[in-house]
Amino acid sequence: MTRPPMKLALGPHQYYWPRQAMLDFYADIAEAPVDSVYLGESVCARRHELRLEDWLDVAQVLADAGKEVILSSLVLIESESDLKTLRKIARQRDFRVEANDMAAVNVLAAEGRRDWIAGPTLNVFNPATLATLSELGATRWVVPPELPRAPMAALLAAADPRPEVELTAYGRLPLAYSARCFTARHFNLQKDSCEFRCLQFAEGIPLKTREGEAFLNLNGVQTQSARVYNLLADLPALRAEGVDVLRLLPQSEHMGEIIDTFRRAVDGALPPADAFAATRAWMPEAACNGFWHGQPGVEHYIAA
Repeated sequence: MTRPPMKLALGPHQYYWPRQAMLDFYADIAEAPVDSVYLGESVCARRHELRLEDWLDVAQVLADAGKEVILSSLVLIESESDLKTLRKIARQRDFRVEANDMAAVNVLAAEGRRDWIAGPTLNVFNPATLATLSELGATRWVVPPELPRAPMAALLAAADPRPEVELTAYGRLPLAYSARCFTARHFNLQKDSCEFRCLQFAEGIPLKTREGEAFLNLNGVQTQSARVYNLLADLPALRAEGVDVLRLLPQSEHMGEIIDTFRRAVDGALPPADAFAATRAWMPEAACNGFWHGQPGVEHYIAA
């Protein structure tokens, strides 16, 4: 049986940019060769350059351009106002929703939604959990980036029904979330009076070891990998495991070139190794792919 062509999805924006910069970014994405676009604030509820009504306006523009639009929920729900926004997201019927925490799962199930997406932060690592989410209405599963190829394949082999599978294939990986804000702490500020310092850093604050090596990236309440996860060279293995959608995470520069290169590789117009080599010039840090190979995430593993 021939599988449908692999799709490309632009994952939720992880950074805090000025309003116009964000609108300009998505205006460009409307013309980019991606199939799906995730929108909304998933990292920090204090980020208000774009509010839900603005995200819905952007969503309509992208939908009119032929994109599948998904609204992403917050990873950490901490207040009644967060819940209020979540309920609004769940109750609208124009766009699918990515659930990034169990509160979102419960709200979507209560609303009778049968079309939502199980986000990577739901931490699905066994078939029973995946089956439960499917029973509650999930139709696509975004694989946690730290789950290696072999355990993912075993989990999917046991899954009934098998959901559509999305895998992060490019970008700085979100590794952890905290109720505390590391960017505020960096400036000796409290989270609730952070002065929105994240606006000063288009791609977070790099953290280095004492030896000067890139280690982590601080992005408000989120800790990211310093290196850029890039599975372009592993594209044949992704196809072999039946991955349906490749998730690309936004960055401030050269996103168009990254998307175009993935598109050409997925469509067979560019060999995966050559595509990976091309993206080296556009990555803000060195590449890694260790998690996929069952190695330390920071490593870049080249299969023999």
